Amino acid sequence: MSSSEPVALRLIDREFLIACAPEERDGLLEAAGFLDRKMRELRANAKAPSFERLAVLTAISVAHEFLSLRKQHDYQEQRLSDGLAALRNKLDAALDSEPAKR
Repeated sequence: MSSSEPVALRLIDREFLIACAPEERDGLLEAAGFLDRKMRELRANAKAPSFERLAVLTAISVAHEFLSLRKQHDYQEQRLSDGLAALRNKLDAALDSEPAKR
């Protein structure tokens, strides 16, 4: 079991220390960088929001994006599954109609 180590993350102009396992450090830093860019993007389009309001707006934006992508993925997965089922049915029908070989 890995021990947790503090990692310094910078969001806008604030620093946060977050404990994480060493093997999760790179992913955490990447996520913080993504979040920082999103917060800066929203701050540029808003009228001087507080850090807390900016964090909530960013969380809602990221959650919306995530849910949209998940819905799109689920739809594509369902289409693939339906296509494979149709192909399987065609193959079964072709095999059933083929005369038995002796």
